[in-house]
Amino acid sequence: MAKGRFNPGKGPTQRQLRVGEVIRRRLSDVLMRGDHHDAELSAYSITVSEVRTSPDLKVATAFVMPLGGAGADVVLAGLRRNSAELRHLVARGLELKYAPELRFVLDESFDRMDTARQLFAEPRVQADLAEPDDDDPRG
Repeated sequence: MAKGRFNPGKGPTQRQLRVGEVIRRRLSDVLMRGDHHDAELSAYSITVSEVRTSPDLKVATAFVMPLGGAGADVVLAGLRRNSAELRHLVARGLELKYAPELRFVLDESFDRMDTARQLFAEPRVQADLAEPDDDDPRG
C-alpha cells in the first residue's frame, strides 16, 4: 500500500493522533475564550473531548458536548454554522500545509458511561462482582 494512503485495517497514525490533540486543545481554547463572533455559542460551556483527523489531515472531526448536555442541538447547529470562522481561528496556531475542514459531532461517550455506571450499580451485577466465598465450590 502506498505511503499516506488510508489503511482501514489499522488505527490512526502517531501524526494523526498528535495533530488531532493539537486541534482539540486549540479549538477548546477558542471556544473557552469566546474568540468567535457567535453570541449563542458564547452562552454555553462546550467540552471538546476528542478530535479525529483524516489520514491526509484535511478533515478534522471534533466530538463536542455542552456542559451538562443541555442545548446540545443548539450548540451543534451553532458550531456547524460557524465552522469556517472556527477553522480560521484554529488554523492560526497550527503549522500545517492545509487548515483542516472542521466537522462537529455530539459526543455520546458520556451517555454510554452513564449507562455503564447504572449497569454496574444493579444488585445482580454487584453480586457477580463481589469476592467469592471460601466455601463456595465455584471458586
